Amino acid sequence: MSTAPRLASAKRDWGHDETGCTVLHIDMDAFYASCEIARHPELKGKPVIIGTGTRSVVSAASYEARPYGVNSAMPVSRARRLCPQGIFLPVDMPYYRSVSHRIFETVFSHITDQIEQVSVDECFMDVSGALMQWGMPTAIARWIRATVARNFNVTCSVGIATNKLVAKMASTNAKPNGMLLIPKARQADFVRLMPLRGIPGIGPALEKRLNAWAIRNVADLAKLSVHDLVRATGSEITARMLYLSARGQDQGRVHPRPPEKSIGAERTFLHDTTSMEQVCHLLRTCSDEVATSLRAHDLIARTITVKLRFDDLRYMTKAKTLEMPVNSANRIYPQAVVLLKRMLGLPDLAPMTTPLPRLIRLAGVSASGLGRVEETPIQPSLEDVIEESSHKTGSGTQRMDHAEAAMDTIRNRYGKGSVKLGV
Repeated sequence: MSTAPRLASAKRDWGHDETGCTVLHIDMDAFYASCEIARHPELKGKPVIIGTGTRSVVSAASYEARPYGVNSAMPVSRARRLCPQGIFLPVDMPYYRSVSHRIFETVFSHITDQIEQVSVDECFMDVSGALMQWGMPTAIARWIRATVARNFNVTCSVGIATNKLVAKMASTNAKPNGMLLIPKARQADFVRLMPLRGIPGIGPALEKRLNAWAIRNVADLAKLSVHDLVRATGSEITARMLYLSARGQDQGRVHPRPPEKSIGAERTFLHDTTSMEQVCHLLRTCSDEVATSLRAHDLIARTITVKLRFDDLRYMTKAKTLEMPVNSANRIYPQAVVLLKRMLGLPDLAPMTTPLPRLIRLAGVSASGLGRVEETPIQPSLEDVIEESSHKTGSGTQRMDHAEAAMDTIRNRYGKGSVKLGV
């Protein structure tokens, strides 16, 4: 959910010369909320807000919630005061990642492999190699927007320019569900129309520093030399970035991202706790989320890591590399429990009633050492072999693996909370 400023005057026809405009920035509109509305059509037209819990923040909000002042990163408690009639839903990252993965695999990758994924709902695309087939960048953008809307019931906005900076600013100002082409000859004019915060990378602190030099917008910024900007910001790197940005220039290229190095999930407790049962219940939930994400990406993991945050806000992590890679919660969770106990100096067989020696504020699980399922040979464990020899339908662990895979289909259709694994 973007909170970058948008100008109504920027969402207009800037010309039709597409020469050199081979960079697209694609940004899903209120993606988390849109995903929820796609699987719960009865929510369409209502203020949907993603985020629950008194210590949580808003992750996304539908456009119907925006007029009430609800924005991302806002405390959920404040969002409830601003929009008491809002429909508040928990974050379901495995589901959002699975939808994102399918969009990237079936739509974006149909155009080119030159895709730089910035987040689960945002990417840059270099379409220079696709123009022989598609003809014009705008034709590609139109097909992407129509296909995503038709196949996934979510919308996206697309910015088209000669570089990443202007393409991103264009997609921001095209929202919601729009497309904005900024020809090369108009890029400087387009950028200078913006407030300072319209340039990616200018946050509150830098804006305040520039305001102290009587720089109120990008037009003011464009009047200054690099030397002046060094004095204003105290940084040659920042000064150079601002100098180029104010002129609609960006030297960065589209760099396809390497595969994800890890997938994780973590939660903060409503109240700090020493209850092993509570912490293990949370680790079970996180293990399930991580496993669901692994399967959605057709990945398998060799290393499991548990993360704890204590009441003094200090962190501790402990990892274990497994002999056999995994992508199911029933294999990840037992390892997470052992890691938890060893982190806190408890014996592996300590019962759930054992109090933890420190107050826990946050706990989480992550999986790394990732590989593609079809490319990773898996040697059955001795336990699996023994169990399978006594069960014609396979071992209990293998049956649980199949059960979790079946749950993915149910959750994708009916929602994250439609079916759960027991602790």
